[in-house]
Amino acid sequence: MAYEVRGVVARGKGAPVGVETVLVPDPGPGEAIVDVQACGVCHTDLHYREGGINDDFPFLLGHEAAGTVAAVGEGVTNVAVGDFVVLNWRAVCGQCRACLKGQLHYCFDTHNAAQRMTLADGTELSPALGIGAFVEKTLVHSGQCTKVDPQTPATAAGLLGCGVMAGVGAAINTGGVQRGESVAVFGCGGVGDAAIAGARLAGATTIVAVDVDDRKLEWARQFGATHTVNSRQTDAVEAIKGYTGGFGVDVAIDAVGRPEVFEQAFYARDLAGRVVLVGVPTPDMQLTLPMIELFGRGGAIKSSWYGDCLPSRDFPMLADLHRQGRFPLADFVTETIGLDDVEAAFDKMHSGEVLRSVVVL
Repeated sequence: MAYEVRGVVARGKGAPVGVETVLVPDPGPGEAIVDVQACGVCHTDLHYREGGINDDFPFLLGHEAAGTVAAVGEGVTNVAVGDFVVLNWRAVCGQCRACLKGQLHYCFDTHNAAQRMTLADGTELSPALGIGAFVEKTLVHSGQCTKVDPQTPATAAGLLGCGVMAGVGAAINTGGVQRGESVAVFGCGGVGDAAIAGARLAGATTIVAVDVDDRKLEWARQFGATHTVNSRQTDAVEAIKGYTGGFGVDVAIDAVGRPEVFEQAFYARDLAGRVVLVGVPTPDMQLTLPMIELFGRGGAIKSSWYGDCLPSRDFPMLADLHRQGRFPLADFVTETIGLDDVEAAFDKMHSGEVLRSVVVL
């Protein structure tokens, strides 16, 4: 028996999204159905709508979600009906070459549901990041369900599923920020501010936020930035050196994903410092750096995939820290909206009016 629900669908490149009837099949072996309670509007969803990920339209958008398990398929043991879960797009397989090396956070063959959700006419939907959560019920692999404390508000918990985890993980997991270190974060949207909050959580003592929007820089201060730089008005690299005794930071995080921003991050770090790229570039972007600088500055240049997180470890930890008042997860939520408001939320996100709009179902 298929469930008939409402969901947000992108039918074509650049076309406005719409709310349509979606058919969700009963869960098969290893699968689960989740009643979605809340789902954040992430830049990745906009990239899907714009054809920036692939062209497998129509897409069922949404992936940054939390909800309650409504049904499970044969062989599912990690979750049960009624469990409160955050959905993840790193359901580790345990068998790929990364997993066999003990690097589960790099899993190269993550699980997704085997069945497809469809439109009413039978057209198969491509779920965003293998999830598809701007919908009343969604079908996922059970490994994509991560249990967290049910006292965590769904509007906040869902953000762990992508943007907040990507930013926090870029600082703590990929960047390895240590107590007393200095950090610069370029781009103060949701991911950048999460990186700032992660750096503070790790004990960084100097945290420099860089953006071209003073409103975003003020948000960055609320998440833990000790200094701010408007790079439209000030040379960001020189300003960062000024805040660090002329040396540069230990960790520089690019949460934008543009060549000119990455170059600033590269030159803003101290000798032997780390540069982390968590902002997602487009396929056409190119970067040129002198090889002598790559050699002479030492250190490391790293990409951060999903904050190098392990959902089963990191989601419950951050949810617990939030409940203890030690991590400001709920502060990332700017507004709550309905399914019919997703297209307008894309406009607000693009213009920088919000950190996160969250769809409440």
